[in-house]
Amino acid sequence: MNKSSKIAIIGGGSWATAIAKILMENVQGINWYMRNPDTISQFKQLSHNPRYITGAEFDINKINFSDNIDEVITNSDVIIFAIPSAFLKNALKKLTVKLEDKFIVSAIKGIVPDENMIIGEFFNAKYNVPFENIGVISGPCHAEEVAMERLSYLTIACQDTKKARVLALNLECAYIKTTISDDIYGTEYSAVLKNVIAIAAGICHGLRYGDNFQAVLISNAIQEIKRFVDTVHPITRDIKSSAYLGDLLVTCYSQFSRNRTFGTMIGKGYTVKSAQLEMHMIAEGYYAVSCIKEINDEYKVHMPITMAVYNILFEKIAPSIEIKLLTEDLR
Repeated sequence: MNKSSKIAIIGGGSWATAIAKILMENVQGINWYMRNPDTISQFKQLSHNPRYITGAEFDINKINFSDNIDEVITNSDVIIFAIPSAFLKNALKKLTVKLEDKFIVSAIKGIVPDENMIIGEFFNAKYNVPFENIGVISGPCHAEEVAMERLSYLTIACQDTKKARVLALNLECAYIKTTISDDIYGTEYSAVLKNVIAIAAGICHGLRYGDNFQAVLISNAIQEIKRFVDTVHPITRDIKSSAYLGDLLVTCYSQFSRNRTFGTMIGKGYTVKSAQLEMHMIAEGYYAVSCIKEINDEYKVHMPITMAVYNILFEKIAPSIEIKLLTEDLR
């Protein structure tokens, strides 16, 4: 890719909208796929997304909207996927054009259900996209703060760091700073696991555990993430950097974290279904934890926090009981 490459966004949620806002600071225009034509029509009328981060205004003349995924991908060089991982395969069912010669960027922060693959692995295995043509956009960054133009940081990962640097140039602006990495496995898995940990943090908050315990929980969580990513993809990485520790902290502590919000509701006694219905948004950690559990059945990494979340959400163990057991495993 190069600075003049045509960029597409796949998805119409809050993170897709935030990325579009950032890109529009630098590029002349984007192609934007949304599956719902009514959403596109309302967007054009209002000059903002009618459902997500509505405070972000857009110059509609610089956006080519379409509900035809083939059209958007054909007319683009860089494809940024920003839809919930649970819906990725369904969105791609309508795809008939090849992806092999495109630069595919994951902004999904999830694992593809049934496949138990991070997004980069999925596009490599199922669509023959070379790993050097796969990128990752990770935090620490919440869409809501991007809408308010509060200073935020993004990590852009790709095994071909020259491509990562070009994408980073398209994303840097007055309120966005970027960091480059070649660790697509570590950044993607960390982005998945921090959502699971944020659910745990929310559950503990809902159970009225205090800040002292939360500090211990997060200290143990970053060690758990390190054990897992170092086992799955053992390379030299600094787990204390913002792509790993920073992303974990903001997701566990921020008022904008949907995974923490979801966990808090579970801790307060909501059922999974009732919490999902009340939130009206996807908590990626819910889908991710069962995938991580299955993946870890092979690797057998010690992951007590992840297993506690899994036991609460899928084995129906009472949060008060499971977290009490977890406290005995943390130091």
